[in-house]
Amino acid sequence: MKTIQAITLALALGAAAAAHAEQPLQRTDLIKNDIDVPGHEAVQVRVDFAPGVLAPKHSHPGEEIAFVLQGTLEYQLDGRQPVTLKAGQSLFIPSGVVHSAKNVGDGKASELATYIVRKGEALVVPAK
Repeated sequence: MKTIQAITLALALGAAAAAHAEQPLQRTDLIKNDIDVPGHEAVQVRVDFAPGVLAPKHSHPGEEIAFVLQGTLEYQLDGRQPVTLKAGQSLFIPSGVVHSAKNVGDGKASELATYIVRKGEALVVPAK
């Protein structure tokens, strides 16, 4: 009887751990604040990528500065060659430019994305 209870407990704990497992792509909003430019705001987001995960093509209603906190990310901006950045490197992404980012390293990768965007618009616009 104790063996069945132990197995049941192990399965329940395993299911609970899986439910709390890290998402393949996780965005954490850090700050959103008005700025002196009328109709615009500053937004900062941490984006965590599991190994091999791609953030699909999208754009933003303003500029983005991506700073790699850890790992290795490959950015593809439409009309440009891919660029690979490691922790401590950054990239400027102009307003409305369609782009994607992929974790091309062996472990987790994270970026700090800082945006200056038009207020009241969706921050992430999926590419068509």
